[in-house]
Amino acid sequence: MADSTPYLRRVGAVRPSHLMFTSGVGALVDLPNFSVLVKGLDDWRHDKLGEKRQVITEPRLLAAVQTVLGKTVTELRPAPWLPGLDGNPGGEASRVGVPVMPFPSWMRCTACNLLAPIETRAFGFRNDKPRKPHEARFFHECGRGNKPRLAVGARFVLACTAGHLDDFPYMEFVHRGEPCPKAAKPNLLMRDYGGNIGANVRIVCQRCSADRNIRDVMGRRGRDQLPRCRGRHPHLGTFAENGCGEQPHVLVVGASNQWFADTLSALAVPKPGMDELDSQIERFWGKLQHIPGPETLPFMRNVEPLSYEFEKWPDNAELWAAIERHRDKQDGAEAEAAGQTDLLTPEWRVFSAPTLPEPSDDFTLHCHPDGVPGLLKGYYADVVQAERLREVRAMIGFTRLDAPDFEDPDLVTRAPLARSKPAWVPASEVRGEGIFLRVPEDLLAAWEERTETSAVMSEHREAYGRYREHRYSDRIPVNFDRYRHWPRPRYYALHTLSHLLIRTIALECGYNSASLSERIYAGTEDDPRGGILIYTAVPDAEGTLGGLVSLAEPDELVRLTRRALSDARRCSSDPLCAERLPRRPEDFLHGAACHVCLFVSETTCERGNRFLDRRLVVPIGDPALALYPEVP
Repeated sequence: MADSTPYLRRVGAVRPSHLMFTSGVGALVDLPNFSVLVKGLDDWRHDKLGEKRQVITEPRLLAAVQTVLGKTVTELRPAPWLPGLDGNPGGEASRVGVPVMPFPSWMRCTACNLLAPIETRAFGFRNDKPRKPHEARFFHECGRGNKPRLAVGARFVLACTAGHLDDFPYMEFVHRGEPCPKAAKPNLLMRDYGGNIGANVRIVCQRCSADRNIRDVMGRRGRDQLPRCRGRHPHLGTFAENGCGEQPHVLVVGASNQWFADTLSALAVPKPGMDELDSQIERFWGKLQHIPGPETLPFMRNVEPLSYEFEKWPDNAELWAAIERHRDKQDGAEAEAAGQTDLLTPEWRVFSAPTLPEPSDDFTLHCHPDGVPGLLKGYYADVVQAERLREVRAMIGFTRLDAPDFEDPDLVTRAPLARSKPAWVPASEVRGEGIFLRVPEDLLAAWEERTETSAVMSEHREAYGRYREHRYSDRIPVNFDRYRHWPRPRYYALHTLSHLLIRTIALECGYNSASLSERIYAGTEDDPRGGILIYTAVPDAEGTLGGLVSLAEPDELVRLTRRALSDARRCSSDPLCAERLPRRPEDFLHGAACHVCLFVSETTCERGNRFLDRRLVVPIGDPALALYPEVP
């Protein structure tokens, strides 16, 4: 952003996880004094890392990404980064990072209200403190006061359902689509009068005195006065040929619906019957497949990954036999992975297998010798302690205005990450631990049989249909199935039980609920499952030192389950919470659930606090609806 002083290009910092979920490619990032847009993958410079360039390896996730984006994707990469920034803020590390650009490109002077695009050079840019990049700012020398005055981004942008983003057309707006009669490029003013009923911002032309309130184009009626979308992807620097044609929406910078990440995640689990060496071979197969023969292995021991990832296996003959064994299986594995994006099935098979896999640095399971505690025999069929977990997340695109629907991806248009087919996608990996609980299948099946046709479940199903219709009101296809991918009753029960346990762990055992995550294994009608994984997988150290695993010990698990089910019977918002059901015309997707009793942070829940109802787990009202009528 400042070519004459390259070391001052750094304007801020975000955590790697933010680049996956809140501040990824195409997202607007609010800095203290202005906002920036994260540029596309074409501008990410991993080549500057040289030998320090990293690749995240997870074959199952890479295969799923290739199913969505194509075989051109060959790598999962973390964001470019170099150490040494703290010691030398003007060094090489300050020139390596995620590229951004100022957006919106229209700025407003906070003193004189001048409104102009950055390219007019009406505003200057200052970033002269290497250790304080958050003080970077645009300024305007308007003569008001004895120093330059702060300039901020004009806070309105346009977005459409096709994923495009554009500056608000202030010049055309104030002149109602016509050119200014007195100047080709007149100066504009933006006057914000505040107010508590919508926006009250007036745009004024200084030359012809044209005046118009931004309120004229807000809302559904105002959209008809906007020009059609130009098909702009500013993160890629492209415009659609012949425009987009969609009717854009006016958004305020910082609006929660301007960007939604479309991601895939997978746990690094071994295949059943695969030992630790075979798992490592599969993980690093992208590099090992090019080894020509066993005679080169002694030389390859000095090159990664053999230099450190395979130190446990010094016998070259054993290592080469494992490589050949994997090569023989590779063709069949590729055929099996083609078109496969189901990342939960392999995890379920490993967790529910009768024998535990061989421990590894990425995945280690443990079961208590006594199995399920006696008091919980009818509540859980299996309890597994996951002492080590590794989760890999990959970003495959993003959407605007509506969040992506992984199970029905055709409903929402995914915006691209690069101008052409990408060769890699952004990814991150985190390590943690967890508890896997399996609910008895006979208990779930009997409960489903008596609740599937109940009035409560019918209300939930109808609410799901209304939710789908309302959510996609601007893009419903002709053959729209309002009940497609309804998660079925058992998902409600498993999901509610998961939230009850998460909240109990957070309240009683000191874990921050935002540091916990869940994976629900409910299966399908043809392949029913009944598992819950509650785990920690966060970049910091909280919850990764055995604290969560220890809660699966018999005495602790009995206490946690007893308290979770006891607390679920009452809520301080009762009777409003206990009586809540989504009846027509309501389209929320929860019943007896609220922030007091069941909701958790958005980073914890895999379905955004939807599909929850306490009455389906514990007796509230009709005891026949409860999965667990009694407390252990």
